Amino acid sequence: MIDIAQLSKKTGLSASKLRYYDEMGLIQSVGRKGLKRLFDADAEMRLSLIALGQNAGFSLDEIRGMFGAGENVRIDREKLHNKADQLDRKIEKLKAMRDGLRHAAECPHEDHFQCPTFQRLMKVASASRHQTQRSGRQL
Repeated sequence: MIDIAQLSKKTGLSASKLRYYDEMGLIQSVGRKGLKRLFDADAEMRLSLIALGQNAGFSLDEIRGMFGAGENVRIDREKLHNKADQLDRKIEKLKAMRDGLRHAAECPHEDHFQCPTFQRLMKVASASRHQTQRSGRQL
């Protein structure tokens, strides 16, 4: 067993965040030692999974949905595939932005607005912005 202060120190997460995760059901306290919550050894592994999920772009609610009741963790492979596909699309957009910025920085035209490539990039960016506004999403 590890108390909340020790778990906080070990993971670098604040005690308030650990309490929040406990209240959400992402981790479970197994008792108390005075006023401090106690956690079992699995809490640290679950916190690592939470960090991994957040780094991949999952919300805390999505991560909670992958955690079963009690000790069980159900990693939904379809959700992982869907998130990987979303990341692929985001990577492609980011690569296009990077290439556009590099072109603008190295463009031989003195006036960017006279450059056909830059004009195409502006049209693509404008179309992408309009599509994002319609769908309510952001990159």
